[in-house]
Amino acid sequence: MEKSPAEDPSKAGHTEQQGAEANAPKSGERPDQGAAPTNDHYRPDPQGEREQSPVPGIDIAMAKYRHPILAQPPEALTGLRLEERQKVAAGVTAVIKSMQFSWGEAGMNRGTRVLMSMNQKGGFDCSSCAWPDPDEHRSVAEFCENGAKASASDADHRIAGPEFFAKHSLAELSRMTDRDQNNAGRLTHPMVKRPGGNHYKPIAWPDAFQLIADNLNALASPDEALFYTSGKVPNEPAFLFQLFAKQFGTNNLPDCSNMCHESSGAALSPTLGLGKGSVTLNDIHEAEVILVIGQNPGTNHPRMLSALQQAKRNGGKIISVNPLIEAGLVSFKNPQDFMNPLRALGALMGDGTEITDLYLQVRVDGDMGLLRGIMKHLFEAEDRNPGQVVDRAFIAEHTTGFESFEQNIRNTRWEDIEEVSGISRAQLLEAANMLATKKKIITCWAMGVTQQRQGVQTIQEIVNLHLMMGAIGKPGAGTCPVRGHSNVQGDRTMGVWEQPTKEFQDALGKEFKFTPPYEHGYDTVEAIKAMYKGKTKVYFGLGGNLLAAGPDTEVIAEGMRKQKLTVYVGTKLNRGHLVTGETSLLLPCFTHADIDMQKSGQQITSCENSMGVVSQNKGVLEPLSDQILSEVAILAGVAIATLGERTNIADWVAMTENYDVIRDHISRVIPGFEKFNEQLRQPGGFYLPNGPRERRFTTKNGKANFSTTELEKHHLAPDQLVLMTVRSHDQFNTTIYEYNDRYRGIHGERRVLFMNREDMAERGIKAKDLIDITSHFENVERRVEKFVAVPYDIPKGNVCAYFPEANPLVPLGSVAKVSNTPTSKYVVVTVVPTAVNNDKRVKAREAMMAE
Repeated sequence: MEKSPAEDPSKAGHTEQQGAEANAPKSGERPDQGAAPTNDHYRPDPQGEREQSPVPGIDIAMAKYRHPILAQPPEALTGLRLEERQKVAAGVTAVIKSMQFSWGEAGMNRGTRVLMSMNQKGGFDCSSCAWPDPDEHRSVAEFCENGAKASASDADHRIAGPEFFAKHSLAELSRMTDRDQNNAGRLTHPMVKRPGGNHYKPIAWPDAFQLIADNLNALASPDEALFYTSGKVPNEPAFLFQLFAKQFGTNNLPDCSNMCHESSGAALSPTLGLGKGSVTLNDIHEAEVILVIGQNPGTNHPRMLSALQQAKRNGGKIISVNPLIEAGLVSFKNPQDFMNPLRALGALMGDGTEITDLYLQVRVDGDMGLLRGIMKHLFEAEDRNPGQVVDRAFIAEHTTGFESFEQNIRNTRWEDIEEVSGISRAQLLEAANMLATKKKIITCWAMGVTQQRQGVQTIQEIVNLHLMMGAIGKPGAGTCPVRGHSNVQGDRTMGVWEQPTKEFQDALGKEFKFTPPYEHGYDTVEAIKAMYKGKTKVYFGLGGNLLAAGPDTEVIAEGMRKQKLTVYVGTKLNRGHLVTGETSLLLPCFTHADIDMQKSGQQITSCENSMGVVSQNKGVLEPLSDQILSEVAILAGVAIATLGERTNIADWVAMTENYDVIRDHISRVIPGFEKFNEQLRQPGGFYLPNGPRERRFTTKNGKANFSTTELEKHHLAPDQLVLMTVRSHDQFNTTIYEYNDRYRGIHGERRVLFMNREDMAERGIKAKDLIDITSHFENVERRVEKFVAVPYDIPKGNVCAYFPEANPLVPLGSVAKVSNTPTSKYVVVTVVPTAVNNDKRVKAREAMMAE
């Protein structure tokens, strides 16, 4: 029998190519995904032990005068130029922008090499979004504009080494824009900020590991440490990160998923048995109707537009639900068409493919009302056509709770539906008519749903819609939460979660011969509260930028400053690295594109995409410095220094020398990974088991469960508006590439507030006026200053701004029910011209400076 890769070092990093194309599922076919259900470890806080006590409000408008290191982006405006909103996404412009950015950041050779290897079989996974790659043929350029920007940023040939940090203090760096911080270049050496210091200075790796170990081992309890994770972290280091935290003795594993799709897991796990989506990319192509709710694929997941285009070409219809009219949901020019002689002229000269058949411009936080209205119409259609709309056979065989759900929908008043959603009964009827006779239905959603107050319950209504129509567990139908970062779903699968199940902890403890902690740890919101209240002393961040990604920016900053040690593992400088504890470490690591050479040869890692496919990363670029380490090597060094004889040091060494050893451990701990090393080396990777995809619902009762939810109405004061935060087109998560958002007509500025023209007129605000924004929550106000008002097509009563600039307005205590996700898509605000508060602000500043 052939040896496994873990036993044969010569196979490290190698992929098997034979027979792959023939085995790939074709359009409409179901993938071979194995029989065992995947345990995604989701269980929504049944013990109710979350920290609920409030955090005092901070005068965020004055914070910049209190601390020399700015936690918020500087207020200096960069020059707004307004254009008309664009109606077509991608096209020639996207190609040009991709090349300009790639070659400008990485140079022509490095930039081109990265682009040609990204999302290819035998290459590496794009480090931005988690949209899946085709199972079968992949184009030469299997990337989008924002993926090109993300990978070019990873491949940046500029460096931010010891000389850079010697030249710039932390205070000086904090006064740079977020874009300029990112453009400083790749981190190349481990750096330390000592107590009382204002510069990062070089430190040797062994000394850095020992510094972490000394601080962790000095804690009164392991629960005084926090281990935060970014969704960019591949499976292998994610598994080691949670293993180390648990061997150290804590489940304090907050991660970025707490702030994004936690609501999806909380809704899907009890209703369908799996906190992930149930469809494949081929299902998108086959769907008869696709609902895209609370998502902007043109900016956040541009390759999704190719799938929507294919669905349209196959005769599918698309319903888009969004408070903003987004270019990617209006029309799409596929750059791949320029290489097709039959389509090139149309792609160049035409208007592109019309994506949306019905656009419902819902009010912010009104999606539950909209879904209720559609389903109420569908029940009325069923009354007129018994047995033709509702799939009663599926309901009887596979579900429970239908009667209570049906009564709840029928009893909902049309007046409440229209008031909450902002959509008329006639428009909702048009949507229902598109769905009534169809069974191949897919619903896609993202942060526009998950970050609402009732995000969990809204997703449960999405599930209800699919269950009543029997639109799940067959080709072309199912649920599709679209994850926002390359491996945010995989990190959870690997056990990065503050609420691990007993089954997972038992398996982990058996494999590594230790007793893991079973008590729940802190999620992200709880972790921020714990830092602020002085309950923790060490923050260890594996990637990410919690300061800029989280709510209540100044509260996070205060919490970070109270830590004895902050540890930031990253690839490029960001604002979160500058707001530090008493001592701080900045440790450089590889990206997906970097060649990772260890004792057994070049290593591969893996990521899990939005549709449950696990595929490999194999880097193609020589690292810029021999002082950059892999995340695996960094974690092993920390674990060995910290745990000593409490762990198996030889195993940590073996896992560092050959990542196949890590995957062998994973194969014995996590269901679905039984032949991890073998399957990962198949071109394109492998599908994890997915019960709902096959109508196997692994809930406690073995059925798909209808939900009976409450439709809440919230009343605002006459001058109040509802704010949602979004990305710009030149941004990925908290990484800012440029100051533009060309699809929305914004150039040269990020401190903007999109407003309904009537709302502006009522407040005496004109286009490009300077304004202050104040949020209101539980009698506490938060205010940001010097934003620019932009008139825009947005529902009356709603406004919109970019994060991280608007994150200081998001109250830490305002969270979605069950999931505890911050409500970045529902922030109550008031807006006034800057001059209104000018006298009060000047006096406050003078008083602050006098102190």
